Amino acid sequence: MAHLKVRELRALGDDELLDKYEDIKEEMYVLRLNHATGELVDTSEFRKTKRTLARLLTILRERELAAAIAEGDL
Repeated sequence: MAHLKVRELRALGDDELLDKYEDIKEEMYVLRLNHATGELVDTSEFRKTKRTLARLLTILRERELAAAIAEGDL
């Protein structure tokens, strides 16, 4: 999977972000499995994928907080 930039992630809708989240979690599993079996050549993929996941979760949380503020919950 290509590592997505913040601009690309912000352009996605909530449902698309959740789909990407599932894809990235699966990719992390495959990376861990490949690392454990010695098949992983580029270990920097861990770091890149983790950062993409963190970006995605940050954007989801920002949207969640913005919705709460708009409703007057915060």
